[in-house]
Amino acid sequence: MKKKLTMFLMLTLLIGLLAACGNSNTGSTGNNTSETDAASNQPSAPAEKVTLQFWHSMGGTNGERIDAMIKRFNESHENIEVIGTFQGGYDDTVTKLQQAVASGSAPDVSMLERAYVEMFADSEVLEDMKPYLEQSGISEDEFTEGLMGHSYFNDQLVSLPLNRSTPILHVNKTLLDEMGLTIPKTWEELEQTANALVVKENGEITRYGFSMPYDTWYPIAMISQAEGKFFNEDRTSIGFYDNGVGLKVFSQLKKLQETGALYYPPATDSGNIVNGMFKEGKVAMIYQSTGSIGGLTEAVDFDYATAFLPQDKVYANPTGGANVAMLAASKNKEAAWEFIRWMETDPQGALPFILESGYLPFTKSMVESQEIKDLWAKEPNRKVAYDQLQYAVDTNNDVTWPEVMHEFFSAIEAIMYDSKDIQATLDTFKKEAERILAD
Repeated sequence: MKKKLTMFLMLTLLIGLLAACGNSNTGSTGNNTSETDAASNQPSAPAEKVTLQFWHSMGGTNGERIDAMIKRFNESHENIEVIGTFQGGYDDTVTKLQQAVASGSAPDVSMLERAYVEMFADSEVLEDMKPYLEQSGISEDEFTEGLMGHSYFNDQLVSLPLNRSTPILHVNKTLLDEMGLTIPKTWEELEQTANALVVKENGEITRYGFSMPYDTWYPIAMISQAEGKFFNEDRTSIGFYDNGVGLKVFSQLKKLQETGALYYPPATDSGNIVNGMFKEGKVAMIYQSTGSIGGLTEAVDFDYATAFLPQDKVYANPTGGANVAMLAASKNKEAAWEFIRWMETDPQGALPFILESGYLPFTKSMVESQEIKDLWAKEPNRKVAYDQLQYAVDTNNDVTWPEVMHEFFSAIEAIMYDSKDIQATLDTFKKEAERILAD
């Protein structure tokens, strides 16, 4: 345990340098009318009022929605008061949580970006929630399967989905229709369509075919679509080198970049840059989070559609966003579980937040609710996002991911910005990943 905690704390400074996958999700989804409601199965309320600390990473409008959710909980639980604290973005929250664990001042419950769950679980600071789930009479099958890839560690249930998303294809269908083009379903079709949509004036590109933010998310999606895996089966190396998948993915991206079919944005504020260009019609299609659907729907004045990420050999997409976890050091575990249970399964819990924000519904009861059905009928783009979860695959979950991710970003920068040799760059990345995995 001491060795694990030491390694865990050594990553604190590194985390501050890493970009979180799936940043700035701001969309919307549906409402639940049939969640688990067996009062006899719920934990008994504490005899004296308990104060819980809940850390989260939602600022702006989504932060207001989290505050409203906490207010609903406090008003319905006279013996428990939750104090919610915004800790900054996902990486900020991770860094502060590491420091709090070390100093013995960790909160009772925390939002945790899903890719960091394994790192915390490996340091044995997250509570196993399986017994609490059983105590409340809630089946693990209640949760959306495609969002549970980062919930388990060593057969323990260490987190549950909360604000979750996936990358998806966003399309300016008006532009495609004007040129008699259809929404691409394969890499080949994406290449043809994106090139056809490029507009040049006086030698300058004024409209690009498609774009994507600077992130590890999208190359990982393409690696999975080419039937590669980020890590190999025994977690000793990367799983897209020997099979040529990495070379194939980045060669495809560079080919599109060179023709103007792909606009690859600057690293800083790339998500907002890509979204802005899409809204202005300067790029016809983008890879972006499902959490952007709500904001784009409100902002655009053209026929806007979403679609699955185009396939190579198969459809595949990673997931993003954050889970919620209980800290093992909490002195108020029954109350902490009641808050988590309420968020996850009560109709007045996280469901209104999901409806308003655009994150994906994470229980079967949410999906089957009339509110979700009504929303999907009104905004079918959001149902596409949920339907794509059948192809969700997370192959980058490992305790070393934060450090490996830093090196993968360096490889992406070398290839996409500096036009370094792809194979040589992947050679270097493979060696660095194997060094990290071997430590």
